[in-house]
Amino acid sequence: MKIGIVGLPNVGKSTLFNAVTGAGAAAANYLFCTIEPNMGTVAVPDERLNWLMELYHPKKFTPATIEFVDIAGLVKGAASGEGLGNKFLSHIREVDAIVHVVRCFEDPNVVHVDGSVDPIRDIGVIDTELILSDLEILSRRIERTQKALKGDKSLAGELELLQRLDAHLQGGASARSFACSKQEREVVNSMPLLTAKPVIYAANLSDDDLFTGAENNQNYLRVAAHAAAEGSGVLSICARAEEEIASLPPEEKAEFLQELGLAESGLDRLIKESYSLLGLISFLTAGEPEVRAWTITRGTKAPRAAGKIHSDFERGFIRAEVVAFDDLKACGSMAAAREKGLVRSEGKEYVMQDGDVTLFRFNV
Repeated sequence: MKIGIVGLPNVGKSTLFNAVTGAGAAAANYLFCTIEPNMGTVAVPDERLNWLMELYHPKKFTPATIEFVDIAGLVKGAASGEGLGNKFLSHIREVDAIVHVVRCFEDPNVVHVDGSVDPIRDIGVIDTELILSDLEILSRRIERTQKALKGDKSLAGELELLQRLDAHLQGGASARSFACSKQEREVVNSMPLLTAKPVIYAANLSDDDLFTGAENNQNYLRVAAHAAAEGSGVLSICARAEEEIASLPPEEKAEFLQELGLAESGLDRLIKESYSLLGLISFLTAGEPEVRAWTITRGTKAPRAAGKIHSDFERGFIRAEVVAFDDLKACGSMAAAREKGLVRSEGKEYVMQDGDVTLFRFNV
């Protein structure tokens, strides 16, 4: 799964990417420092795996992962090829979701492409370019549907949907905020629309905001209100501080976070939010050979989950022996959980839950 980090030039994209991935991507105070996208794979923080490691002392430990992509800064006119427009749009088309970094800090030493800090204006610049690209794609789809309608009247409903979506986008709103039924959403998602991708707004704050609190930053409050209005996620973060925190030894990192009154770093929150944004959950397998988190889409049934481990598991699926992680932890061991009847035998229709500690039985 890929998460694209996007935003205007000089808002902190590459700094945040470096903090998340430790990849050392170039980050400098001038436009288009990033041209080709940088990529880095990160582990999804999961305290449950740490507990299972203490229980089983496995030979191998494998967390769930997400790939982050640092995409070049976009400017006005990108949809018409300005700046790195076409390249930017092609890169963002390849990701599954977006972390939109928005500058919410004032710093005269860091130039802003538009000369001042205004997060809602900045969001509008990005959204406008993505919407213009989507309108072009939608126009071609409408044209094809109108032609096909002459021989297939059943397409009238689809054409009406596409025209409603076109009016929605023409009004400056994103495809993800388009009100429609579940069935209609499937049609919308069948098109490669950039504004249909789920978004987390990462409000990039100053070092001082870490101590005074994001709720006292008016720019952050404006971004939070915008995100709420369109049903997107929002996260306050200081990319520069996070880059420093990420470089600290574990014990110093924990101490620094404690001083700030934080339970976890902004990066850990961002990674977890990104995982959730994609509708992903983890089921867990545990034993002396390996403790591992397996990534599946929410709503996945047991046989399909088994297939993530090996295709033979899905083909020859018999049952899944499942215990909720919280129940296992409360009991202290798998044997104790079995004694209390908390280890369940589930069949082919069982929908996997986040944190299920699972043993699959199969026969091929």
